[in-house]
Amino acid sequence: MSKRNAILAAATRLFSRNGFKGTSMSELSTLTGAATGTIFHHFRNKEDLFLHVLKDVKESILDQFNRHQQNRGDLNGIETVEGVVAFYLHLAGTMEDQFLILHRHYPYQMAETSLVCRSHLESIYTCLLDIFEEGIQKGIQDGSVAVAAPRKTAMVLFAMVDGIVRLNTYRVYDAGALFESLTVACRRLLTGGR
Repeated sequence: MSKRNAILAAATRLFSRNGFKGTSMSELSTLTGAATGTIFHHFRNKEDLFLHVLKDVKESILDQFNRHQQNRGDLNGIETVEGVVAFYLHLAGTMEDQFLILHRHYPYQMAETSLVCRSHLESIYTCLLDIFEEGIQKGIQDGSVAVAAPRKTAMVLFAMVDGIVRLNTYRVYDAGALFESLTVACRRLLTGGR
């Protein structure tokens, strides 16, 4: 692993656990064994480092979803959406640091003044919504989904699933314990209760 990638990996852990303000460059230097000057050789400042971490989070999550989508069998639309929901929960469990960064307040606060940060966040959520919507559109075409507004339905569904992931991220409730109920609720939403 290159020094730059090692810095990004360590910074991801620190930002996820300590937040932006609680992450110090000296701690990052100690954790990586890289001198502070080396860190600033790769990244202009702490905000630039955070933006690179956020970009890396985006690329990692979307790469995992792209791989997941390629390995899908011949499923109908509702099965596709249910698979996306299950995979999102799986990712949240295997990429805890990345999801914790997304669930912290700071990225959204930074997005108010940083167009780059806003662009990264919009890209993440737009791509995720597109994945949910593709399954819904497929279901409308094959008759397994009965909704009038696919994009709005994708937003509601995503908000519900991401809300459960947030409960899990902050250790409020185990997402796995809600999986069956979530699947039933998703199916009702997608089929109009039929």
